[in-house]
Amino acid sequence: MNGPRESAAADTKERIMEATFRALSEHGYKDLRMRDIGEEMELTRQVIHYHFDGKYDLLSSFLEYVIDQYEGSVQVDDDADPRTELDARIDQCLFGPEFEEFTHWDRMKVYHELYTYAQNDDEHREIFNEHYDRIRGSVVDVVEDGIARGVFRDVDAERMGQLVTDVIHAARGRRIALGHEDAPEQARRSLDEFVLDSLQTDD
Repeated sequence: MNGPRESAAADTKERIMEATFRALSEHGYKDLRMRDIGEEMELTRQVIHYHFDGKYDLLSSFLEYVIDQYEGSVQVDDDADPRTELDARIDQCLFGPEFEEFTHWDRMKVYHELYTYAQNDDEHREIFNEHYDRIRGSVVDVVEDGIARGVFRDVDAERMGQLVTDVIHAARGRRIALGHEDAPEQARRSLDEFVLDSLQTDD
């Protein structure tokens, strides 16, 4: 059980993470300074440096913080059928949970900016790779469960997981990079019509 000191430290880190959102949204990754983050939370840079060993360490933690917000917030009933769970996981990735500050797309914009820079950053690339694998793996698990329960056709679950995950990433990227605001809805309808509906058995 966390004591008052641990809780206070966790609260401070949360404030730093949310301040990082605001600073990144305003300044972008390339021009971001620790000072900018401090100004967003009305705390000194010394407080930030107490918790993080510089900008890179902070951004690595920030990236994991963003990912945890999504991976930890998919909610389905324990007795939900595989299609319902699959729908919930896809909707979470495409449309996101609700946040008090910064919408899903505000957060995805920051996420994808860091994603772009990861091509030259082995550590951040590894974080993104692990996130991709967990998203794909969660889809694979649901598909395999549906096959075992006889509600999904006997398909290659690994390839199905990769297909669904790639469609999600492509739709998010198209909305953010090209401004195609209807891309997530189009991707969702296409997944339903061409993938998920045909995945189910006729029974």
